[in-house]
Amino acid sequence: MSFVGIIANPASGKDIRRLVAHATIVNNNEKVSIVRRLLLALFASGIQHVEIMPDPFGIGQRALKGLRDRPDVVAATSLIDMPIDHTSADSLRAAQYLRDSGAGCIIVLGGDGTSRIVAKGAGPVPLLPLSTGTNNVVPYFIEGTIAGSAAAYVAMHPDTDRAALCQRHKRLLVRVNGETIDEALVEVALVSSSFVGARAVWETGSLRQVFVTRAQPVNIGLSAIIGVVHPVDPAHPGGAFATIAQDGRKIMVPIAPGFLATVGIGEIVEMVPGTGHPVDSLRPAVLALDGEREIALRGGDNAEVILDLEGPWIVDVERALSLAVADGAFVA
Repeated sequence: MSFVGIIANPASGKDIRRLVAHATIVNNNEKVSIVRRLLLALFASGIQHVEIMPDPFGIGQRALKGLRDRPDVVAATSLIDMPIDHTSADSLRAAQYLRDSGAGCIIVLGGDGTSRIVAKGAGPVPLLPLSTGTNNVVPYFIEGTIAGSAAAYVAMHPDTDRAALCQRHKRLLVRVNGETIDEALVEVALVSSSFVGARAVWETGSLRQVFVTRAQPVNIGLSAIIGVVHPVDPAHPGGAFATIAQDGRKIMVPIAPGFLATVGIGEIVEMVPGTGHPVDSLRPAVLALDGEREIALRGGDNAEVILDLEGPWIVDVERALSLAVADGAFVA
């Protein structure tokens, strides 16, 4: 049975960066509308069943309520039977459930942070992330209808070589005192701080290091610190890291939508896959993963970051739809 999962994060795009920048706001009502369009496209394309993560706002329920004129779609869609605790653990549990249940593709509504959490739980299941967050390096800015068609094609062709439909995204593994404890998809940043506090990072004065899997001048966020002077292509089998230095070369960086900051940058070093690159010994400090503070480092903690080329499979929408056209998938 062709089966697709949808994880829509009701908290994405609502962090402190919204107060200091001028980002486009994708509110939860718009997420409901996106999910509704996803469902229509998925079932029109031949998907037989969809499961949606439950959430406090009721994105899935509201989307189905607006499809009363499509009882076939409503009957073939269900909410995942799982507890919710209003944290990122909801997205992780939903991804793990969809992986274990045999989903052929998972559509994610959120930003880089949500994509990171879902990737941790999804394992080999292809992800199609849609941009509804603040920093959106990994997610696509595409219409939900198009995303639904691409996700359906991927889910309905499980025997097709994944590399023909998807791109393997790199990731950064974080090791503390010899143990791998977390991972990031885009960047890991060392922040001078004694506590996690507000999760989102937007002030540059406390930054000390940035590690990236990809860095391009067209992106917004901490990875752009490297991207505006030393671009790293998503397909390049390497990464980079840089020291942030007040007396270093001054660059202007789009840290958040509408917010450009001047940052001093020191040496930029290439990252080799599988090699441990040490985190500066500054303590206390916090490691931010894909723009959000996650790991507190105390005195005596030794940390390193490792570039891994075998991260999640991300649906290549254009490639998937090109194959769908070649297969005659849109011929009635």
